[in-house]
Amino acid sequence: MTLNGWIQIALFCAIVLALVKPLGWYMTRVLDGEFAFLRPLERPLYRLGGIDDREEQHWLTYATAMLLFNLAGFVLLYLLQRLQAALPFNPQGMAAVPADLAFNTAVSFTTNTNWQNYGGESTMSYLVQMAGLTVQNFVSAATGIAVAVALIRGFARASARSIGNFWVDLTRATLFVLLPISIVLTLVYVFRGVPQTLSAYIVATTLEDAKQTIAVGPVASQLAIKMLGTNGGGFFNANSAHPFENPDALTNLVQMVSIFAIGAALTNVFGRMVGDERQGWALLAAMGVLFLAGVAVTYWAEASGNPLIQALGVEGGNMEGKEVRFGIASSALFAVITTAASCGAVIAMHDSFMPLGGMIPLINMQLGEIIVGGVGAGLYGMLIFVVIAIFVAGLMVGRTPEYVGKKIEAKEVKMAMLAILVLPLFMLGLSALSEVLPFAVSSIANPGPHGHSEILYAFTSAAANNGSALGGLTGNTLWYNLTLGVAMLFGRFFVIVPALAMAGSLAAKRTVPASAGTFPTHGGLFVGLLVGVILIVGGLTFFPALALGPIVEHLAMLSGQTFSAS
Repeated sequence: MTLNGWIQIALFCAIVLALVKPLGWYMTRVLDGEFAFLRPLERPLYRLGGIDDREEQHWLTYATAMLLFNLAGFVLLYLLQRLQAALPFNPQGMAAVPADLAFNTAVSFTTNTNWQNYGGESTMSYLVQMAGLTVQNFVSAATGIAVAVALIRGFARASARSIGNFWVDLTRATLFVLLPISIVLTLVYVFRGVPQTLSAYIVATTLEDAKQTIAVGPVASQLAIKMLGTNGGGFFNANSAHPFENPDALTNLVQMVSIFAIGAALTNVFGRMVGDERQGWALLAAMGVLFLAGVAVTYWAEASGNPLIQALGVEGGNMEGKEVRFGIASSALFAVITTAASCGAVIAMHDSFMPLGGMIPLINMQLGEIIVGGVGAGLYGMLIFVVIAIFVAGLMVGRTPEYVGKKIEAKEVKMAMLAILVLPLFMLGLSALSEVLPFAVSSIANPGPHGHSEILYAFTSAAANNGSALGGLTGNTLWYNLTLGVAMLFGRFFVIVPALAMAGSLAAKRTVPASAGTFPTHGGLFVGLLVGVILIVGGLTFFPALALGPIVEHLAMLSGQTFSAS
């Protein structure tokens, strides 16, 4: 580890913290409709869709609208892929995407996962990349923001039957938050050399007089929203390790900040909407503790290097699978950021990380990606853990638990546990099933505990709606396309629906004034309790699976044991 590396980490943290308040202030006013000058821009869309923006929805109506909208997006994206060969903006003549891969990809982008069992530049036409994938990047991110705001209203309102209007929240999040920032980011990326064109791929002649096809396309626009919306799906197969998606250190920093910006600012939105910004800072502090701990472990593991290689006389940290342009510190930081959020973009091969360095991205996802998390998804995931933490605190002191003036009762705890338990069910259940089926095991590239980690990582990434991969698993098979798709669907919507049910229940309750016995939820004690509950409830569930993978792999490495594919 070096001073330069820690300075890079500190600079990133400082920029994100500086953006929290101004971006939180702006988003609060946008989502509450306080900027009157924006209304003429959104009202024509409501009229076109036959929506009364003044009419709010019960949580069940809100959830139904959300589900139907996402179903329509899934069907549209699936059809675009299947009909790709007959559609325009396909200068390379890409063939139709096979049915199972089209299903996996449509589910992936609809759920904000962006798991990619394909190479973008060799599989998808410009039309599918723009009208399909990029559009879903916007609306899936906006869906997450809408759900988060609906849950915030549940805490903020008293004796209310409604939690907002999904169509209004979706429109405002897209038009006034995601779109303008993405336009600015697109221009920055183009200025730094990222392609943005509809021209055909370029054929170049090398110094050896050979022909080389250089893929280009509308990259910058997709890159902007893939990071800002914590989608992560790259235009190129190499994702952000590709020089056309990430030309230099400046674009790398911009991408990392983009991943965290909205998710971190939503904690401030929460504080503003419930009338106490300290509550938002407490949530962000809990996220920050977990994030910094993960960065420290990953950076240490990668900087320490592989003792088996060092025994051969090769000193230094672990550079296998890393971009020389960015180095160990930036690669470790990016890996933790992209898995702490539900982004999944990568600048290094996670499959080549040291066992403990690769374990942290796994843990980040297994905790439900509530360490900032996906846009919206991170906040409502964290608030689900808050409900459990407050319930535990209430049991400790023998009082009915309360949070920001709302009593936390049986219904809220049941909904929270339902949302929490769905993730290990699909992460661990489908991993276990895949490890006993010969045709599923044949997809792993490495024997021993690392092969277990490859399968576990895939289903963890899918159910957590992250989309990153260790890279050693051949996922484009009928089994993995279907099972990973199912994991993505349940990991997304079986968390959202309980969160919305919780929002409806909380909104209907009266606000309870704080008393002398009310547990304070804005100080260090609450932050410590919340972190502890997250690690115990969310983390220990996965410890046996981790022990069979990265932990035993680390111990085997220290003892000099290796695993041969033969």
